[in-house]
Amino acid sequence: MAALVPPIADEREGLLRFLAQQRHVARVAAHGLTEEQLRATPTAGALSVGGLIKHLAHTEQGWLDRVADRQRPAESDYHDEFVLGPDESFADVLDFYDRVAQETEEIIAGVADLGREVPVPQDAPWFPADIKAWSVRWVLLHLIEETARHAGHADMVREAIDGATAYPLLAAVEGWPATEWLTPWQPADS
Repeated sequence: MAALVPPIADEREGLLRFLAQQRHVARVAAHGLTEEQLRATPTAGALSVGGLIKHLAHTEQGWLDRVADRQRPAESDYHDEFVLGPDESFADVLDFYDRVAQETEEIIAGVADLGREVPVPQDAPWFPADIKAWSVRWVLLHLIEETARHAGHADMVREAIDGATAYPLLAAVEGWPATEWLTPWQPADS
């Protein structure tokens, strides 16, 4: 996937492509990190690159459960979604995120009208009590926003680990040639 979304044919394709692009950018923050580095929390907060990506997968799945009007038993505490457990590998988290992304595509393909209502949950204080429903469109826009926010967090955590930043990492992942102003990221020992 390129750093920029290619031209789109319609709103649905645009929303899904921009969400996919933000997922990609979040994953790029993990490029070249060891399992230990993926779990590292080098900033004043408790965020790790691996934990942020795990949280993004759970968050997207939760919103699409709402769109699909299905209940899923809670598998973990909310705070556990931000941490790679001792028996979890980052590869497992990426596989989970891939499955969630595929399921998102399938669910949205089955929605005839992006204006269809999605009930606003009332189980957390940040959900407004005076709004009864959002649209599927709103949910997708919110997921893009949420993914972009946490991709930015992952960028900051990554930079604190080894100094790597988004565009050199994108250049390395996507095989861009070096230019006078951008050198693709390389591991420190190469």
